[in-house]
Amino acid sequence: MPHYHIQDNTIYYDFKRSLDLITRNGQTLYGSHFHLYEEDMPIIKKLFAYFIQDQQVAGQEGINLRKGILMIGPVGCGKTALMKLLPSILPAYQRFAIKACRDISFEFQKDGYEVIHRYSKHSFHITPGHKTPKTICLDDLGAESNIKHFGSECNVMAEVILSRYDLFISDRLITHATTNLNAKDIEKLYGQRVRSRLREMMNVIIWPKDSLDKRR
Repeated sequence: MPHYHIQDNTIYYDFKRSLDLITRNGQTLYGSHFHLYEEDMPIIKKLFAYFIQDQQVAGQEGINLRKGILMIGPVGCGKTALMKLLPSILPAYQRFAIKACRDISFEFQKDGYEVIHRYSKHSFHITPGHKTPKTICLDDLGAESNIKHFGSECNVMAEVILSRYDLFISDRLITHATTNLNAKDIEKLYGQRVRSRLREMMNVIIWPKDSLDKRR
């Protein structure tokens, strides 16, 4: 039996079967040892409600469906794995790319300021008379460092976030992110303006500090 069905142009999901599919996809991607942890279910349920756009549950969980997701948690807690696996239960047109912030910084070193546009104003599918925003997940925010391009130093991720914020306001461009940083660390690294913009454009989901390191 499939994990969802479509009725009256609405997609209805079977939560248990969806979890089974996520687990199977996780074992394919990460190995047979992969499984979902019971202690993570409160966060998984929030993410599930968000990705399937369940307005009732999202409202109960304080999730704004018009925003993206910012997942804050310790190393190895499963942030990136869930952001890769949960969209796999969705139709292809609802999925999004995940891009490591370190890789974006390396691209800046090679290609310069065009990279900022690449991940902001160029983040649209363009068709005649219409443009569709392309959602992206900025993975491991804070793991990158300031990279120089021909001697010019730029806080690349701060510029990408601020540019995507402007497009979030004007064109509903959605951004997700994962990070090991807390709010104070984000402000120290990127400035108060970026911290404020992140909170305005994303739902903040915080993992417990004592979450298990699933990589061990």
